Amino acid sequence: MVRKTDLLIVTVLATATPIAAVAADRQDIDIAPGRLGEAAIALGRQTGISIGMSDQSLAGIRTPQVRGRMSADAALRRLLKGTSAKAQPVGGNGWRIVRARPAPLLAPTPVALPAAAPEEPQAAIIVTASKREVPLLRYAGVVETLGDGIFTTAEAAGGSATLLARVASLSSTHAGTGRNKLFIRAIADSALAGPTQATTGQYLGDMRLNYAAPDPDLKLYDIGRVEVLEGPQGTLYGAGSLGGIIRIMPNAPNMTEWGGQMSAGASATQHGDPGGDLSATLNIPIVSDKLALRVVGYGVQDGGYIDDVSRDKDDVNQVRTYGGRAALRFTPNEDWTIDLNGVYQHIDGDDAQYATRSVGRLKRASSVAQPYYADYLLGNVRIERQWDSLHFVSSTGYVRHILAESYDATQPDGAPALFRQRNQVSIFSTENRLVRDLDNGLGWILGASYLQSTSDLDRSLTSFGTQTIEPPIIPGVPLYGMGRAAAATGVRNSVKEATLFGEASFEPVKGLIATFGGRLTNSRLSGEALDPGAFLSSSDLARAEAQANRSETFFLPSASLLTDAIPNVTLYARFQQGFRPGGLAVDDQRVRRFQNDRASTVEIGARKGVPGRDVFAASANVAYTDWRNIQADVTDRIGLPTTANIGDGRIYTVEGRIVLRPTRSLTLDASAIYNDSRLTQPTDFVRALSYEGRSLSLPNVANLGGRLALDYRAPLTTEMDLHLMGSARYIGKSRLGVGPILGQTQGDYVDTSLSASVTRGRVQYSLSLTNLFDSNGNRFSLGTPFDLQTDYYTPLRPRTIRIGVDFAF
Repeated sequence: MVRKTDLLIVTVLATATPIAAVAADRQDIDIAPGRLGEAAIALGRQTGISIGMSDQSLAGIRTPQVRGRMSADAALRRLLKGTSAKAQPVGGNGWRIVRARPAPLLAPTPVALPAAAPEEPQAAIIVTASKREVPLLRYAGVVETLGDGIFTTAEAAGGSATLLARVASLSSTHAGTGRNKLFIRAIADSALAGPTQATTGQYLGDMRLNYAAPDPDLKLYDIGRVEVLEGPQGTLYGAGSLGGIIRIMPNAPNMTEWGGQMSAGASATQHGDPGGDLSATLNIPIVSDKLALRVVGYGVQDGGYIDDVSRDKDDVNQVRTYGGRAALRFTPNEDWTIDLNGVYQHIDGDDAQYATRSVGRLKRASSVAQPYYADYLLGNVRIERQWDSLHFVSSTGYVRHILAESYDATQPDGAPALFRQRNQVSIFSTENRLVRDLDNGLGWILGASYLQSTSDLDRSLTSFGTQTIEPPIIPGVPLYGMGRAAAATGVRNSVKEATLFGEASFEPVKGLIATFGGRLTNSRLSGEALDPGAFLSSSDLARAEAQANRSETFFLPSASLLTDAIPNVTLYARFQQGFRPGGLAVDDQRVRRFQNDRASTVEIGARKGVPGRDVFAASANVAYTDWRNIQADVTDRIGLPTTANIGDGRIYTVEGRIVLRPTRSLTLDASAIYNDSRLTQPTDFVRALSYEGRSLSLPNVANLGGRLALDYRAPLTTEMDLHLMGSARYIGKSRLGVGPILGQTQGDYVDTSLSASVTRGRVQYSLSLTNLFDSNGNRFSLGTPFDLQTDYYTPLRPRTIRIGVDFAF
C-alpha cells in the first residue's frame, strides 16, 4: 500500500543525539525513499538538527533515497530537489521546510489515505496542544498522544469510546452516545447533565467543541492525532478546563495529490441486533499547491441489546449516527495558510441503554420509551502567518449543539409519564495569538480571545393517562392527561468572556527550563428562568431570583520548572488553575444561583524516553488538587435535574505508565492511575443528603484504573502486512453521586478488545472483537433520575464482532 504519513506535528525535533551536530559537518546518512515527513524525522534523528514544517501537507511529498557521507544541509537539498518545498535556516542549527513557488505537476500520483505500519518510529513527539511547538521531553506535565495512524476504522466508528479505551486517566458517564460527560483524572462533578459547564475542554484543532453541554462524541474518521493534556489548563484554554483538555486534529488537505478511502463494516452483538458502518474520504487538490479540499462522510448504526419487558420490545436501544467534515485549505504563498472547516453530525437514539438487575440481564421494565437525539454543527476559519520562528494564528468559529433527552417519570401507582429536556447551546469564539518558537521548546505566546455562549434549557412533562403524578413538578401548574404536556420551568444562561493570556519559557541555567504564564478573564454572566410558572410570580423577590446578571474577573497563574540535565530523562514540577463561571439553575422549589468554582493543582513528575520510539519509556506523576466551591448537577426532591455548589474538595492522584518495544514489530503498553477524592467541606445542601459515617468521595471516577495493551506489526509476505492489537482496561469502583440518595456503586469490571488486520496493496481486511468474555459489568448506575431506588445499571455492550474492509485509491 502507498502510505501517506498521518503526521500532524508542526515540528520534528531530534533528541537521539546528546550533542547536536553542526549542519555543515559531514556524516553518514541513510534515508529510505518515501515521504517528506518520514524523511525529515529520519534526518533529524541521524544528524541531531531541528527541522520544522510550515505546512503539514508537505509531509506527504515523495522523496528519493539519500545515502552517503554528507552534511545535513546537503541531505536536505537532495531530499527537496524537484519538489514544491524548500528549506530555510532557522537559528544556528535548525531548518524550516516551507512551500516554494509551485511547480506544475504533470501527473499526480493517487495517495492511499490509511497509513500502513510505520517503517520508522517518530523521532520526537511535539505537544501541539501547548499552542507552542514544545517537544514532549520538554513539556512539564502529563500528556497522552495518539497518532501515526493509530485508529482503525472500527475504532473511528467508536468515537469517544475509543479514547476511553486508550487513555487510563479518562473516564465518562454512560447515558448514551452523545449524552456523556467526560472526566480527566478525578475532576468529576456529577452523573447528571445540567446547565454546568464541562470540566474537560474538548477541541477540534483550535476550535472549542462544547461548553455547557455533554461530549458531542464526534466520530474519529480521518483523524491524524489526538492529544489529552491532564490537569487544569486555565492559562491557555480558560474556563472549563479544570480536569484537562482533549484536542482532536483531523488530517489536513493534501495540496498536491488526489486520494481517497472507502470503508465498510458489519457487526453482530451477542444478545442484540446487528450493526454496521460506512465511511468515505476524498482529497482534491483543486489548484496544485494553492487550493485543496478534503471531505469525510460516515454513517454508523449500533445495534440495540436492551429488552423492555413491560412494553414487550427487544433490543430497544439502537443508535444511528451520520455526519461529515469538510476542510478547504488555501495557501496563497509559503507564508500564509487559510483553512475553512465545517462539521455536522446527527445522533438518533431509540431508547435509553440502562437495565434493571432484578428484572434480568440486559432487561428492564419501563412504562414509556425514552428516545433522544443530538444535533451538532460547527464552522471555523483559521488563518496562520509564518515568519521563520515567529507565527500568528487567528481562529474564529461558531457551534450550535442541540441535545434533546427524555426520561421515564412514571411514579408508583401513577399514569405513565415522560419528562423531556432540550438543551440548545450556541458558542461563538475567536482567538488570536502570536507565538515565538525558539530551539528545543523555548519561546513565548501572547494572545487574546473572546467567547460568547448561550444555553437554553427547556423542559416539559407529559402524562399519558388520567392520573396526576404526585408531587406536581411545578406547584400551581397542573399536569394534563391523555398525552398533553405541561411546561416545566427552564433556564437560559449566557456568558461573555474577554481574555488576555500569555506564557513564556526560558532557560536560566543550562538544563533547567522555567515557564510562567497567566490568564486574565472578564466574564459577564446573565441568566433567566424560562416559563417560570405561578410560583415565581407571587412576589418581587421571586421575580428577582428568576434572573441574574453579574460580572466577574479572574486571574489564573501558572508556573513550572523542568530539567532534562539527565540524558533522556525529564523531571518537572507544575502549578496551574482552572475555573468555571456560575449561572442559574431550577429545582422544584425555586430558581437558584450557583457560584463559580476553581481548581488548583500542584504536581511533580518524571519521564524517561519516548513511547513507541525507545526500547523502554516510562513516566510517573503525583498530583494534588484543591477544588473550591464545586459545581455539580444533582436532583431535587422529585427527581428534576438541577445544579448546586456542593462544597470544597481535594483530590490526590498517582499515575504511571511503562511502554516497552522489545522488537521493531512489538510494543507493550501498561498504565495505571489511583485517585483519592473527598468532599472536605460539604455545603448544607449536601449535609442534608448525607449521614454520619458515609465517605463523601467525589462521584463517577474510579479510585483505581489500569490498562494493558499490545501492538504487533509485521510483514507476512512482500505484499501483505499484518497488524494485531489487544487491550484490557480495568475500571475500579466509584459512586454515582454525593450522599446516600446517589450513593449507588458502579464500576469494578474489565473491558477487553482484540483486533487483526491484513493489508495487501490498497485493500485492508479487518476483524475486531470487543468485550471478549461477554462481561455484564456496570458502567453507570443511573437509569431515570425520577427513580433513584431501583437497582438500575448500565451494562457493557455484550460481546461484539465486526468484519470490515477498507479500500484506498
